[in-house]
Amino acid sequence: MASPFPKAPAESSTRRIKAGIELKDFRDEQGITLPSKDASNTLITSALPYVNNAPHLGNIIGSTLSADVFARYSRQRNQRTLYICGTDEYGTTTEVMAAKEGVSPQELCDKYHKIHADSYEWFEIGFDHFGRTSTPKQTEICQDIFLKLYNNGWLEEHENQQLYCEKDKRFLADRYVEGTCPKCHYDGARGDQCEYCSVTYESPLELVNPRCSACGARPDARTTAHLHLKLAELQPQIEAFVQRASSEGTWSANGKAFTDGWLRGGLQSRGMTRDLEWGVRLPKELGAKWENKVMYVWFDAPIGYPSITANYTDEWKQWWRDPEHVKLYQFMGKDNVPFHTVLFPGYLLGSGDNWTMLNSISTTEYLQYEGTKFSKSKNVGVFGINARESGVPASVWRYYLLMNRPETNDSEFTWDNFVALANAELLNNLGNFVNRVVKFAVAKFGGVVPDPKHGAYDASSGAYPFAAEDEAFVGDVNRLLATYNDQLSHQKLRGGLQTLLAVTGRGNQFLQDNRLDNALLEHNPARCAEVVLVALNVIYVVAALTHPYMPSTSDSILAQLDAVPRSIPDELAIDLLPGHRLGEPKHLFARIDPKNVAVWRAKYGGDAAKKAVGAGDAAATANKPLSRKQQDKLKKEAKKAADAAAAARPRSDEELALEALIKSQGDKIRRIKQGGEAHEGDRAVEDEVASLKALKEELDALTKSLAGVSI
Repeated sequence: MASPFPKAPAESSTRRIKAGIELKDFRDEQGITLPSKDASNTLITSALPYVNNAPHLGNIIGSTLSADVFARYSRQRNQRTLYICGTDEYGTTTEVMAAKEGVSPQELCDKYHKIHADSYEWFEIGFDHFGRTSTPKQTEICQDIFLKLYNNGWLEEHENQQLYCEKDKRFLADRYVEGTCPKCHYDGARGDQCEYCSVTYESPLELVNPRCSACGARPDARTTAHLHLKLAELQPQIEAFVQRASSEGTWSANGKAFTDGWLRGGLQSRGMTRDLEWGVRLPKELGAKWENKVMYVWFDAPIGYPSITANYTDEWKQWWRDPEHVKLYQFMGKDNVPFHTVLFPGYLLGSGDNWTMLNSISTTEYLQYEGTKFSKSKNVGVFGINARESGVPASVWRYYLLMNRPETNDSEFTWDNFVALANAELLNNLGNFVNRVVKFAVAKFGGVVPDPKHGAYDASSGAYPFAAEDEAFVGDVNRLLATYNDQLSHQKLRGGLQTLLAVTGRGNQFLQDNRLDNALLEHNPARCAEVVLVALNVIYVVAALTHPYMPSTSDSILAQLDAVPRSIPDELAIDLLPGHRLGEPKHLFARIDPKNVAVWRAKYGGDAAKKAVGAGDAAATANKPLSRKQQDKLKKEAKKAADAAAAARPRSDEELALEALIKSQGDKIRRIKQGGEAHEGDRAVEDEVASLKALKEELDALTKSLAGVSI
C-alpha cells in the first residue's frame, strides 16, 4: 500500500531546520492512528469501488484519488487523520459474473480486490487501510444495525411476486432473468433493463418468455416476503440531519441537489432484503422465516466503512461512535450521493446508537474519455493498469486528473491536453523553479544554504528576517498560502492545485525580477544570497503543498533539499536555515513527446480510434511505431498550432521585459565580438553568452506557462 506520509531522507548531521515545523506522525507502536479528545480528528472515506471490474480514470478521480488528496492535506496540517476504503463485494452482479467465469463469488472477489489494490498502489493512493466487505466484521456490524432497526420498529414486512427457478431452487434477482423485451422484442433483455432499446422494467415479470440466465429454465412467479425500511417515517430525522450537516460542513452543490431531490419527492418504504446466496445473512434472532435472505447490497455497502475500520483496529468505535470529536468527510461520484446522504444516515439514526455522521461530502460529475464513455468491454479509455503501461509517472497522471477534476460539470480526458499541460505546467513551471534554484545553490554556494545577513539569525526564536526588497514577494506568497489552505479545507481540490502552480509561477517571476545568474552573484553577492535563501525556503513550502497532489514529486523535492517532511504553514518563514547542506539537484519531470498521442489514442480508443487515425487497424497502429514522415507531420502541425496561438496572444509585461533584456544582452555580445566593447578574455564572453542563454530559457518557460491550456 502506498505510504500516506512523505518519505523522510536518512539522518544527517548537516541539517539546519527550524524546530516545530516537522510533520507529526500520530500512529502508535502498532502503526494505528486513533482520535484524540483534545484535537481535531478527521475521518475520510471514498466510495467503495464495486469489485467486479478494474477501475478506470473516471472511477479513480471520482472517489479514491480525490479523498487521498484531502487525507494527505489533513495530515500535512498535523491533524489526526484516518482514510478508509475497500472493495464492495456482495450482491447480484458478483454472483452473475462469478458464474460466467466459472469461479466462486469469493474467488472472483479475491481476484478483483487485488486488481483494485494494485491500481491504487501505483497511483500512490495512501489509504490507512484498504479492506473489503466480505469479512466477519462486516457481518457482525451489519447484523447489529439491522437487528436494532427491527427491534426499534423501523422495519416492516412486504410481500410481492418474484420469479422462481424450480431447477435451481431459488428466487431470481433481476440480473438472473433474461427474456424478450416487450417494447423492441430483443431476445436478450435482462430482468431490469433492455440493453438494445434501453427501456427499464419495474419487474422482470414484464419480460416476454422469461428464462433463468443460469440454467435456461422457465421460472414461475411466486410470492416472497421481504423486510422494508420505513423511510417515510424516518424522513423527519433524516431531513434534520441533512439540514444540520449541510450547514455545518461543506457539501458540494450536486451532492446537496441530489439529496434535496430525494427528500422533496417524499421517501418511500424500501426493501432491505434480497433472495440471494452471496450477501450478508439476516440476524438469526429474526427467526427461521428469514434465514435464507440476505441484506440489500446498498444496506451493507456503506456499513463497509465502519467494518473496514474494525478490521484496521479493534478500537474502531473511537472513530465511528464519537460525533463530538470526529468529523466525517466522504468522497464519491454523484450517482452514489443518495445512498450516503439519505439511506446510510437513515440506518444509523434508526439504530439509536450515537454514530459519527457525515459532516462534509465532496462529489464529482463524470469524466469522459475523448468525447465518449469509458468501456472495458470495448477497450475504450484508460484503466489503472494502462496508466502504468504508458511509462508516464504516477505524479503526472495524478496532476492531470486533479486539474481536470469534474467538480461542477462533466470534464473530458484528452491525450493532447494531457501532454500539453504536463509539458507546460509541470515541466516549465514547477520543475523549472525547483531545478533552477537548487542547481544554482549547489553550483555557486557549494550546496549550502547561504547566510546573507551574518549574525541576523535569532537562535532563541528561530527567526531570520526577510530583506526589505522581498516584502512584496513574501506578501504575495502568503496570500497564495491562505488561498490554498482555504481551498483544501473546503475540498476545492482543483483550485488548490491551481494555487500551488501560482506559487511556483510567482517564484519563477521572483527569480526573473532579481535576474538570478552569474552576473548577480558577481556584482551583488549579498543580494544573490538573499534571493537563493528565500527561494529555497519557498521550495521547502512547495514540497509540503505538492505532497497531497504528487507525493513522489514532493519526496524528490525533499531529497534535493535534504530536508525532513514539514507541515503546511500559514505563512512563509525562513525555516531552512543558513548553513543547511542541500542534496543533489535532479529534474522533477521529463518532457512527454507529443508523437505518443497518436499511439495512445489508437491503443485505448476502441472503434473510435479507427476514425481518429484515419485508416487502418487501430490495434496494429498501437503496436507499430509511427513512420518518420508521420512523426514529422505531427510535429509540424503541433508547431504550427503553437506558433499561431502564441502569435495571437498579447505579450505580458514580464515577457516584454525579458525580450528587451535578451535584445540588450545580444547587442552586448555582438559589440564584444566586434571589438567595440572592452572585455577580459574569452571566459568573459562565455559568461555573457551563458547569461543570454539563461534569459532565453526563462522567456521560453514563461511563454509556455502563460500559453498553456487553461482549465
